[in-house]
Amino acid sequence: SAGAITAPALPSIAKNLQFGFSPGLLVTLPSLGVILFSPLIGKLINKIGALNLLMIGMLPYAIFGFIGIFLINDYILMLDRLLLGGACVTIQISVTTLIAELFEGKERLKLIAWQGVAIELGGVIFLSLGGYLGEHHWSFPFYIYLIAILFFAFSWFTLPKKSVNQNNNEETRIIENSKELFPIMVSSFFSMAIFFVCFISLPDYLLNKFKFSESSTGYFMSFISLIAVIVASQLVKISNYISSRNLVIFGFLSFALGYVIFATVSLPEMMYIGAVFVGIGFAFTIPILNHLTVEISTVLTRGKNLGYYSMMIFAGQFSATFIDFITSSVELSFLITSGIGVIISFIIYVLFKRAKNNV
Repeated sequence: SAGAITAPALPSIAKNLQFGFSPGLLVTLPSLGVILFSPLIGKLINKIGALNLLMIGMLPYAIFGFIGIFLINDYILMLDRLLLGGACVTIQISVTTLIAELFEGKERLKLIAWQGVAIELGGVIFLSLGGYLGEHHWSFPFYIYLIAILFFAFSWFTLPKKSVNQNNNEETRIIENSKELFPIMVSSFFSMAIFFVCFISLPDYLLNKFKFSESSTGYFMSFISLIAVIVASQLVKISNYISSRNLVIFGFLSFALGYVIFATVSLPEMMYIGAVFVGIGFAFTIPILNHLTVEISTVLTRGKNLGYYSMMIFAGQFSATFIDFITSSVELSFLITSGIGVIISFIIYVLFKRAKNNV
């Protein structure tokens, strides 16, 4: 996530930038930016092309991410984080569209799963690095954003420059199962909202209850990402035995169990058990829902639907901020989040079943 890079050092960043609002906004405002820019990017993808749009997104991502160091005006800083979100969704939709153009069926699921692996592996690396750098100086995590410049050059020289011609029947398919889109979007919103609560609440919780340092917090949060990486890398094999839609349901139940553990354990070592279940929850939801969005879409509606998917994902991230307004008790917020996971698993089961019956 564009905002999660700064999460391990969030308290010191907010203090040194003299940020007058909830520090969690610095993590979640890029998500609001994604929500605002997603419809535009979804429409542009077919006109500009996935590769061109990817190139357009990378440099602004680096710039808007890095200059946050120098923005001590609260409102300019919040605007910068919104624009960072716009650059982020440009990259996300472009990459998924490229995968959808180049691959089909199980191969497509495999690549989208590996996309999820790459995202979470980035979390493993950059959350750890963010915590380590933040411990040395509050501004150092912002330098991580500049890595996007290297990937701009890498993508320019390695990705195919010409548009891909698909020789399948998908182009002539003009009717999609729109009834399935709704449960996928609902799942996308709540899966990311539930997952992102840990980014909002864990830094202070680990510091105050278990006396974690910023680097230790970064390592713990990166451990969640590592679990997600391991599980997501096996999704194609797992999907041979369990349907994608059932995996989503199991993902929400895994989230619920993880947050119950976060709320109730008293030993820091036990927190890692909760981290395992939260990581599994991510792997069973976000990559699978990304794949399902592509799977039910036509060529003409793919960009629009991926725009909706990105909106729901990042709307979920942004909504996680409001957990602080529900209760001041972190333990209670974890239990509430767990309860939401159980409720949503049941609702999604019903919605998927109805959608299947209407096919």
